Amino acid sequence: MEGPPVLALRGVSKRFGAVQALTDVELEVPAGEVVALVGDNGAGKSTLVKAIAGVYTPDDGVIEWEGRSASIHRPQDAQHLGIATVYQDLALCDNLDVVGNLFLGREIRRFGILDEVAMEKRSRELLDTLSIRIPSVRIPIASLSGGQRQVVAIARALVGEPKIVILDEPTAALGVEQTAQVLDLVERLRERGLGVILISHNMADVMAVSDKVAVLRLGRNNGVFDRRATNQEEIISAITGATDNAVTRRRERGQIQEQGQEGEQ
Repeated sequence: MEGPPVLALRGVSKRFGAVQALTDVELEVPAGEVVALVGDNGAGKSTLVKAIAGVYTPDDGVIEWEGRSASIHRPQDAQHLGIATVYQDLALCDNLDVVGNLFLGREIRRFGILDEVAMEKRSRELLDTLSIRIPSVRIPIASLSGGQRQVVAIARALVGEPKIVILDEPTAALGVEQTAQVLDLVERLRERGLGVILISHNMADVMAVSDKVAVLRLGRNNGVFDRRATNQEEIISAITGATDNAVTRRRERGQIQEQGQEGEQ
């Protein structure tokens, strides 16, 4: 019998003055699954992520952690539970090397002195475990490519051994090869038994790595889809709130053209 999901939101709502950002949102993130959170701009994705990460406190509803109600009022509360968030800006320090970024705020000390040897060893072990290829753990972050910076930011989130990792648009502005590197890492997080919330506008990325796709529309749930049993058209219809959209019209035109070509033959 399966246990409760690691993280669950039950009827979460959030207001900012007269603006209702979230209304009765439900979300479940089991261990070892990638849940993609998608929606148009203004759908409430950022607000929901910040409520989970402790930046905002919900006005109504309950956040459950491993089946029990949890109080998350500060980012430290989320981190203490085991929630790590990698925001789109990554918040890396360009003037520090990879080791310095991985252990920033979590430095290992021995007799009150920074233990550089221990931190370098743990950095190598962590990157090797995740199959992350970096020229050197002593290379400055400023010298790394966009994809390498992204995977270092994700690796830094794992130093605290979280159970849930939230990735905010991790492949935005990356090239094809760098995107593939990041998506490979997302799959390795799943293999390690972590729950992953993937926020993305890229439907190809969503379909490539997610197990479930949760759609937000105007601050409300608008469907949770099993990735293996759905398609991009169905998800985009849920995002836009209409069955008639640019994607479905383009598909219909293609079908009409194909039928016309068959008729000519």
